[in-house]
Amino acid sequence: MKLGLSTYSLLGAIRKGEMTVLDVVDWIADQGGEHMEIVPYGFTLVDNPALADAVCNRAKEVGIELSNYCLPANFVQETEEAFDQEVARIKEHVDLCHHMGIKHMRHDVTAFTLPPEKITIKWFEENLHLMVEGSRQIADYAAQFGITTTIENHGQCVQHSDRVQRVILETNRSNFNTTLDVGNFLCVDEDPIVGVKKNLPFASFIHFKDFYIRPYDEKPGGGKWFTSANGNYLRGAIVGQGDVNIPKIVKLIKDSGYDGYVSLEFEGMEECKEATKIGLDNIRRFWESA
Repeated sequence: MKLGLSTYSLLGAIRKGEMTVLDVVDWIADQGGEHMEIVPYGFTLVDNPALADAVCNRAKEVGIELSNYCLPANFVQETEEAFDQEVARIKEHVDLCHHMGIKHMRHDVTAFTLPPEKITIKWFEENLHLMVEGSRQIADYAAQFGITTTIENHGQCVQHSDRVQRVILETNRSNFNTTLDVGNFLCVDEDPIVGVKKNLPFASFIHFKDFYIRPYDEKPGGGKWFTSANGNYLRGAIVGQGDVNIPKIVKLIKDSGYDGYVSLEFEGMEECKEATKIGLDNIRRFWESA
């Protein structure tokens, strides 16, 4: 298991101007992290080659790998021209990964935020052909560079374990798998343990995330709460301190034989550096005792 961090975990500090992405590289190394997953929020790299090179150089200097690159994507477009433009845009990020030596990439297949009528199984099935065609084109393009592309259980239209599998199986490319987020199943009210068990065989990268959960009829009041597909309340938590059974999920993953990259993704209300350090320590502790 190679434990590292998503840059998204420190987005609060990046947006406040307390850290740059280069500081994040140093911080991960200081915490004993082995790799960094790039989520270009609060900074951009695809249009900033000098910064991209600086990130690569800093990672080499401190001895951590650049493991994964995540970006939004939406293949469900109104016209063929718009679809082609979106594919071309994502290919630019594949080129960036190749330039930076990153061999793993996650892209979405629909817009992240959709109205209720566009997260139904009917809408999903009607537009599956576009999700699959876009994923095939990106996977085929990335294959020449030895890059694995993935779909995450991310965004309520394609967040259920079965829908993720549907896209993977229909795309049918050996270098197209899933970035498995252990907490995100809750956004569509699926038991994380069930979702993890079902999609582990398709996983080539794993996100650890935790949430506090409150039922739809028990509004929790202020704070960064949001609602699931069925109206239940969720709020990001320090990994290992929320309501997701992280120790049991760690054991499931370890017992499966998975021994690849594991990335912590924190999105709670606590101060991000302290929260992330606690989460990293918890994952290590759970893994050692599993």
